[in-house]
Amino acid sequence: MQTAYSLVRSPSHHYEGHPESPDRFSLLEEIFAAHSEIRELGAEPAGLDEIGRVHTSSMIQALEMASPGLIDHAPTYVTQSSYDDALLAAGATLACSRAVWDGTAKNAFALVRPPGHHAEPTHAMGFCIFNNIAIAAKDALARGAERAMVIDYDAHHGNGTQAAFLDDESLGFLSLHQGGIYPGTGHLEDAPHARGRIVNLPLPAFSGDAGYRQIAGEIITPFVHNFKPEMIFVSVGFDSHWSDPLTQLGLSTMGFFEISRHLVELADEVCGGKIVFVLEGGYDARNVAKGVGAVFLAEAGQKYASETGDLSPYPEPNIDNLIQAVHEFHQLS
Repeated sequence: MQTAYSLVRSPSHHYEGHPESPDRFSLLEEIFAAHSEIRELGAEPAGLDEIGRVHTSSMIQALEMASPGLIDHAPTYVTQSSYDDALLAAGATLACSRAVWDGTAKNAFALVRPPGHHAEPTHAMGFCIFNNIAIAAKDALARGAERAMVIDYDAHHGNGTQAAFLDDESLGFLSLHQGGIYPGTGHLEDAPHARGRIVNLPLPAFSGDAGYRQIAGEIITPFVHNFKPEMIFVSVGFDSHWSDPLTQLGLSTMGFFEISRHLVELADEVCGGKIVFVLEGGYDARNVAKGVGAVFLAEAGQKYASETGDLSPYPEPNIDNLIQAVHEFHQLS
């Protein structure tokens, strides 16, 4: 079986000067050329019943009828095509998830825009229209999985995914994100009724490769082993790169490879390798392209050739106290 990907560029879903633009994908062709072993999946728009597993009918109808313009202070805009583009992004994510669940792909990467992890059940926000990854996770449950989880390493908290999973014990959620930035959620003590199932790590600025390695071993590994998902989904945000124009986290491209490879290996151990990566943020086209290449290598079990010039120039803060606090709050072992 091969790794697969589904690509949705959505060139019409864009306001001039907005960071979430088609330019994010402008350098991907060279990555696809270098990975001819990765096959592309087709995609159809998600159906309203599939979207409705996460979003209310009133939200869906409001987006379908929304006039072009600002819908959220992030700022989030819609254009004439945004509703259809968002249905297609969700559908492409479903295509990846179903291919992995059915065994026709080893693993997959949904390269879609608009992104989704900020979109809550009742409203769109944070550049996101429909919550692509939550829709796919709920679809996996509908297809027979008893448990699924999302690991989110976008620089921003996946508030929409957390909201969609809040009261469903079949769904686990863990978010690594920069604390104190948009959307202002994702505190360590969030969702006390779901300790051990909904886990947030609000990181200090410039947390980087070494910190993520520490989190992977000391937090993510026991979280996955304790929850025992039958499928893992990953919200990928290349805005966690140290040079992203909107955030101040500290990952390098090697860091993206390492965290992605760790998750692939955990999926091999826990759920037969069933893992799907889904693109969220990342607002520098070069970082997005290099990050996509790193994820492809991780999915394929290949090595990454380190680029010393891509390493973060910033000193990393010590996160021992945060990790200890997460262990104590969630009783991870």
